[in-house]
Amino acid sequence: MIPLAYQISTTFFIAILAYLFLQFAYSAYLKSVILLDVMTIAAGFVLRIYAGVWAIDAHLNVWFLLTVTSFALFLAIGKRRSELTLLEGQAAKHRETLLHYPESLLDILTSMFANSTWLAYAIFTFFQPTIAAKSKFAGILNNFTLSVGQAKYLMITVPIVIYGVMRYLYIIYEKKQGESPERVLLTDRPLLISVLLWLTMVIGLIYYLGV
Repeated sequence: MIPLAYQISTTFFIAILAYLFLQFAYSAYLKSVILLDVMTIAAGFVLRIYAGVWAIDAHLNVWFLLTVTSFALFLAIGKRRSELTLLEGQAAKHRETLLHYPESLLDILTSMFANSTWLAYAIFTFFQPTIAAKSKFAGILNNFTLSVGQAKYLMITVPIVIYGVMRYLYIIYEKKQGESPERVLLTDRPLLISVLLWLTMVIGLIYYLGV
C-alpha cells in the first residue's frame, strides 16, 4: 500500500504516512485527552480528503474543507454526547475521556459544530461558479420574473443540509442515538432519504441541468 502510494504521488504518500501516524498517536495517547480526541478524529477525515485530492492532483475549495472539518467535529462530538447518555454512570469504564466531558460542554460543542457545518456549506455553494442551464431548460427558467438561466443552483441544496443537521440533532437528543454515525445513516430513514436527495440534486444540477 505505502510503496504504491509513493508511486501515485509524493504528496499522496505523505498524506498516507501522516494518517498512519495520526492513528498511532490516537491509539497510544490522544484518545484519552479531552478535546484532542475529537480533533484527532476530525483531522483523520481531513487527511483522507487531502489524500484523495492529491492523488488526482485536484484543487480543494477552502469552504468545502471547512464544511468537512465542521461536519467531522459535529459527528465526533455527537458520538461522545450519545455515549455519555447511553453509558451514564459507567461511562468511565468504557471510555476514560467521557469522565471529563460535562454534558453542558458537549451540548455547546454540538450546537457550535452543527451551526458551522451548514453555514460553511452554504458559503461554499454561494462562492461556486454559476451553472448555465442547458438550452432546453434555459427558455423555461427565463420565463420567471427573475432571470435564472444562469444561477448558483447548488444553493438550493442548502435546505437539505440544514434538515440533515437538524435530523441528526434529533437523533442525538431525542432518540438517544449517535454513538455509531454509520449505523444511524443506514437505519434512520428520513436521514438516509435526505442524503440520497442531496446526492441526486448535486449530480443532477452539475451533470444534467448544466452545460
